[in-house]
Amino acid sequence: MKKTRYFVEQVLVKRPYIKEDWVFDVLTNPIKKEIQPEGRIRFWGFIKELNKYLRVVTLEDGETVHNVFPDRNFKED
Repeated sequence: MKKTRYFVEQVLVKRPYIKEDWVFDVLTNPIKKEIQPEGRIRFWGFIKELNKYLRVVTLEDGETVHNVFPDRNFKED
């Protein structure tokens, strides 16, 4: 899995509980996918271990992970 420097140096430091398996699961089987105006892509998936939805943001390529966090505002359609 490709990762931005920001993800490695900032996100994982702030959220060390994030597991790579969770990120991979959300990217490969998202509940929802959305392209942001600047081209980055948001993916959402439910993580049972957290009992929360996880948002994964990638660069425009849809592969390079830039940000990951539990999204407390996400509601499934």
